[in-house]
Amino acid sequence: MDTSEQKKLHIILIEDNPNFRKVLREALDDSEYVTIGNDFGNCERALKYLASATTVPPDVVLLDLELPGMGGLDAIAPIQTQCPKTRIIVLTRSEDETKVVQAISRGASGYLLKSSSLEKIEQSIQDVGAGGASLDPQVANYILRAFQTARPEQTVENGLSKRQLEVLELLAEGLLKKEIADRLDLSYHTVVMHVRHIYDKLQVQNVSAAVAKAIKRGII
Repeated sequence: MDTSEQKKLHIILIEDNPNFRKVLREALDDSEYVTIGNDFGNCERALKYLASATTVPPDVVLLDLELPGMGGLDAIAPIQTQCPKTRIIVLTRSEDETKVVQAISRGASGYLLKSSSLEKIEQSIQDVGAGGASLDPQVANYILRAFQTARPEQTVENGLSKRQLEVLELLAEGLLKKEIADRLDLSYHTVVMHVRHIYDKLQVQNVSAAVAKAIKRGII
């Protein structure tokens, strides 16, 4: 991905720790790829802002889980309803495996721990903003363990074609659509079409949910 030719990704931050908000803002303000718009100390204020007719939907929301009032998990669905094209990255201290799986299942495109480096956070924003997914390596292990030990809902392939299965497996490896196109020697638009069909057949709305559901059902 040639980020030099792309506009800056506009993000908002929902985080109740003012010191952490300040650190992130100061770090990302110097980025040539990312710009922070508003930041909020709770979900209620953020959702009110996103619901405004004058608000330009952000490309990415960085969302903490442990917040006063409405928790981050409960905010994922309302954010997606108000801003369908906005991607969500959970950025939290919580290593609770249940919360990790719930966040991804509800539609978060990334899950990072606050111990992640600023470089990792910035790169994750770029990856997710470009349509990919981003998981802290430790978090990825949680998800794999959770779905490997779960009883598969079904073992059939849900009508996915062989090519769609190949695309889905590469999505699970974290590849972007353009990278998948190069790997499979397909056009970018063909990959986009396959991804859309995968979403339809698995009844999901994003990459993270597709991968999570596919693992749970034993498809990949």
